[in-house]
Amino acid sequence: MNGANIPAVFGGFLAIAGLVVLVIVLLSASLRTVDQATVGVVTMFGKYRRVLAPGLNFLIPFFERISFRIPIQNQTTQLQFSAITNDQAAVHFTATIIYTVSNHDEDTVKLVAFKFIDLKSFQTALKSAIEASVREFVATKKQAEVLGLRTEIVNHAKHTLDEQLASWGYTISDLQINDVAFDPTVMESMSRVVAAKNAQTAAEFEGQALLITRTKQAEAEGAAIRIAAENEAEAARLRGEGLAKFRKAVASGLTQSAEELKSAGVDPALLGLMLWTETLREVAQYGKGNTIFLDGNIGTLEEQVRRLQGIVAGKGVKEKPDAK
Repeated sequence: MNGANIPAVFGGFLAIAGLVVLVIVLLSASLRTVDQATVGVVTMFGKYRRVLAPGLNFLIPFFERISFRIPIQNQTTQLQFSAITNDQAAVHFTATIIYTVSNHDEDTVKLVAFKFIDLKSFQTALKSAIEASVREFVATKKQAEVLGLRTEIVNHAKHTLDEQLASWGYTISDLQINDVAFDPTVMESMSRVVAAKNAQTAAEFEGQALLITRTKQAEAEGAAIRIAAENEAEAARLRGEGLAKFRKAVASGLTQSAEELKSAGVDPALLGLMLWTETLREVAQYGKGNTIFLDGNIGTLEEQVRRLQGIVAGKGVKEKPDAK
């Protein structure tokens, strides 16, 4: 290689090097990566061109650019705002909203990209819409009702926001009311009201319990008295039946004895004498010192014998009038 060829070789080397650099610059300007769960919005000279999917994408160098990268995952925003109830009590809310792009269609992505100037503006509008919806609902309720209406508040907010967010290209995945609080003075007064209601309820339950206890006691006492009366009546009936059976047995025994004496040719009057003497013997043997007067009149004895004979004959015997 002579000296005349050196400039030509060097010039060719520079041309190749320049071409390589140009290719590298063009590739670096035309190759763009879009992250997973994100889509890119391409503009050219400030005008919308197309949507790039996640992965490696090619752009027209120096003309096309990715103006927006829109996440298509769920996004979360925490909100704090206040509302006024129907009875003029201030309620302070802390809420969390989870939202996402409605779908990956080109029209939806264009809407999300160009509806608001930036993400901060969208979040401001979203917060205002939620506050307006919650305030609209709370304004119709009293302070005592709000604490128990979290689910109703959330459902109302979702219902009123669905159409509005759809017009922005978004949809609500979830809305949670994390905290509901009143001013300290209101909370104190509500606590006193709750305490008074609890005391009233407790008194009512205690009164009902006392009434039930006394009612049950009265029922138990009435049942005991009824059972005792029934038992006494049953006992009296059994005693009467026993006494009747005893008297019947005695009469039957005396009748049989009198018939046996009569059949043996013995005067039945002897039976009365035997009963009288046995009575004297029993009194003498088992007496405890009491004085017992027995009528030993022969006429009385004859009268008893006459009655016994009447029993044996099966005929009623009229009593003799007492002799005066």
